[in-house]
Amino acid sequence: MIIAIINNKGGTGKTTTSVNLSAAFADSGYRVLLVDLDSQASASLSLGIKYSDLAPSMADVLFDDILIKSAVRPSARQRLELVTGGTELANSDLILADVPGRENRLAECLKGIRQEYDFIICDCPPSLSLLSINAMVAADRYIVPLTAEYLALEGLISLMAAVEKLKTGMGIDTELLGILFTMVGTGLKSAREIVDLVLEHYGEDVFKTRIRRNVSLGEAPSFGMNIFDYAPKAHGAEDYLMLADEVVERCGIK
Repeated sequence: MIIAIINNKGGTGKTTTSVNLSAAFADSGYRVLLVDLDSQASASLSLGIKYSDLAPSMADVLFDDILIKSAVRPSARQRLELVTGGTELANSDLILADVPGRENRLAECLKGIRQEYDFIICDCPPSLSLLSINAMVAADRYIVPLTAEYLALEGLISLMAAVEKLKTGMGIDTELLGILFTMVGTGLKSAREIVDLVLEHYGEDVFKTRIRRNVSLGEAPSFGMNIFDYAPKAHGAEDYLMLADEVVERCGIK
């Protein structure tokens, strides 16, 4: 199962979700590959990879035809492996502009190894760039992280409209797995109103699990750790385990 974690707005918990959902799957016994498609390599850094050690990265795989197997590396968590991001990915639209079948590059790269994993999680950049389109083409399902804020809601509406255009125009059959509320606090009337609006419009497409605002989730990346290694008893660990269970259930995996 290939899952793209996508949002064209930054600050919605996209990378936090990619890293910790991947770790939660691994914690539950699944074989997982996290593919970092972001030029900032935040997911890679969050798993303890030093900035100086990012190569070989997804840029080498996508642009220089390096076999993805040679770019896969282990993480500190058993059953969780990683292909790093890197600054070269920022030039993807330019580098791939004249490449035939450019929107299928990632799908072709993953074809030879997807059977080795139960889940492949793609952490997309915060834009609808060619890399995000590649992830949507390669993925079976996609998750949209969302904060309960007005601008995030506006971004969700534009993202869903853009995704529908992509699916229609390019024949992409990737299905929405769910909209995930992240960084959820308590007591803000405006936040509750936005949650209610999203539930009213998207209904069952919204995950029941909500990722609560948690200090440990914010601290863990600075130590190069996922939440389960950094603070396994924190609310963040509990929430991402619940999310992993809900994803498995939605995917019909036994």
